[in-house]
Amino acid sequence: MSLFKNIFKKKEDLVPVDLSFLGTDIHSHLIPDIDDGAKAMGDSNALAQGLVDLGYKKAITTPHIMSDYYRNTPDIIRSGLAEINQSFLKNNISLEVNCAAEYYIDYDFVSKIGKEELLTFGDNYILVEFSFMQAPLSCNDALFALQTNGYKPVLAHPERYIYWYKTPKVLFDLKERDILFQINLLSLMGVYGVESAIMGETLINNNFVEWLGTDLHNVSQMEMLKKYKLKESLAEKLTNRSYLNQSL
Repeated sequence: MSLFKNIFKKKEDLVPVDLSFLGTDIHSHLIPDIDDGAKAMGDSNALAQGLVDLGYKKAITTPHIMSDYYRNTPDIIRSGLAEINQSFLKNNISLEVNCAAEYYIDYDFVSKIGKEELLTFGDNYILVEFSFMQAPLSCNDALFALQTNGYKPVLAHPERYIYWYKTPKVLFDLKERDILFQINLLSLMGVYGVESAIMGETLINNNFVEWLGTDLHNVSQMEMLKKYKLKESLAEKLTNRSYLNQSL
């Protein structure tokens, strides 16, 4: 199964990409001092204004929930959302912001499904992520439990799990199980390395991508998004396709 190819063999000119076609960003870390995203309210304001400048009308901010690191709860996240929205209103930042969460699939997560409130967006979509270090051992159980409880799992940044680079059958299996994929826009620029860029483009080429996200954490990433450029063939594919972002 040859899903992945060396798509960087041919040199192409880079062209700017207008991200306003997405309308809504569904992956960001705008609430300050709650995870590894914005550190202070000033950062939150700058990131939100940056999204407005890029043409976004709406954002779903998704703080990490990880049992060993970020013990956020729906109440904590909603309180943080209220604070940033108050600041955005005060500073005339015209971005509609709602919240969900980015759930790390670990030993604690499965026990919450069907028993505790999980934050979702849109049509009961739930954003989940795996370890970057090693392939998950029990992700199938978690994903099945989510689906049987009425959730629609969205896998965050599958292009960054480089342990799947040589085993693309895993990605086919996930798609066959109706798992939705969200690609990080910065991955396609090579910000997370060449392998992640190749995987991201290949997933797009194979129509495996339903969502695009900024995964915005800091001002440095915003500056890169403001200068967003891709090779011409990829930019054309990216902007000429429909994504579920546009349905929110």
